[in-house]
Amino acid sequence: MLFDGECGLCDASVQWLLEHDPAGHLRFSPLQGQTAAVVRARGGWPEGLDSIVFVEDGCRLSWRSTAAVRIARTLPWPWRLLAAVWLVPRPLRDLAYRMLAALRYRVWGRRDACRLPDDGEAARFLP
Repeated sequence: MLFDGECGLCDASVQWLLEHDPAGHLRFSPLQGQTAAVVRARGGWPEGLDSIVFVEDGCRLSWRSTAAVRIARTLPWPWRLLAAVWLVPRPLRDLAYRMLAALRYRVWGRRDACRLPDDGEAARFLP
């Protein structure tokens, strides 16, 4: 999962996912990092995208609400039920996502830099 390392909401989301993904299926990297740069360089990255991005099998990209749904599918029960948002048509899901994203810095703040994972989390973060 690629996330905005300067966004307070994104940071809170990563914290929540670390806590609710005990099997450690998810790996994290900031959009400002090397991993995201490599993914961008491969192509298929929409112009101006600053959303969460879910990378599956090293090459399949999902962003905005579709990324959130795919992330929810990796979680254990009962959190996997969050993927039921898939039933809402994508244009409506993405509209809600964009509205929330437009407020993210005003409500949750902006970080000066990406947070550093603690020793127990370090293996789940990519540069």
